Amino acid sequence: MAGRYEISESGWALIKDIVSPAQQTGRPRRDDRQVLNGIFWILCSGAKWCDLPERYGPWKTVYDRFRQWRDDGTFEAVLARLQLRLREDGLCQRQ
Repeated sequence: MAGRYEISESGWALIKDIVSPAQQTGRPRRDDRQVLNGIFWILCSGAKWCDLPERYGPWKTVYDRFRQWRDDGTFEAVLARLQLRLREDGLCQRQ
């Protein structure tokens, strides 16, 4: 069960391939789901980035990933995927 402001298993399964593509080289990244949950915590709580709880990793890492995903279109792709799923399930009507 996901905690408050955290993505569920089923939600993560829908977007994992967008948010967490396989890494080929370089230093291993911090867990993308953990980082995404940290972003949700900040956005939902309204706290400052530097007040991010340690369980989500260093605030600077979470902030940098937030900016990267915002700038490279990752968030738009995630929202499009989730909206498509809601339409397929009949929970959201196309406008």
